Amino acid sequence: MQYNKLTPQEEYIIINKGTERPFSGEYENFFEDGIYVCKRCDSKLFTSESKFHSNCGWPSFESCIKDSIIETLDSDKIRMEIICANCKGHLGHVFRGEGFTETNTRHCVNSLAIKFIKNEK
Repeated sequence: MQYNKLTPQEEYIIINKGTERPFSGEYENFFEDGIYVCKRCDSKLFTSESKFHSNCGWPSFESCIKDSIIETLDSDKIRMEIICANCKGHLGHVFRGEGFTETNTRHCVNSLAIKFIKNEK
């Protein structure tokens, strides 16, 4: 399978399961109409309709596109990691029970793991 070329920072996040600094990512305060895809393989992950501002320091989405991500227990054995279902690249973590949205779910995603594609009108 052919993947997109990643910067060293993107590799640190996606391949080595790193985390970018809070409030440093380009999509944390970004709210345009479109879709978010995996930076490594271009698989569709989230829509702009599911994005919300949680003030946690990373882009937050209340839901993902069906079957686009896989949840797995993080190496810390506490959090649930989310990975791209297609390329298995690390995206971030999912949290439940915080009360931010009706779904009570927050997909906390590294900006460096995703790419925004604007909807064409």
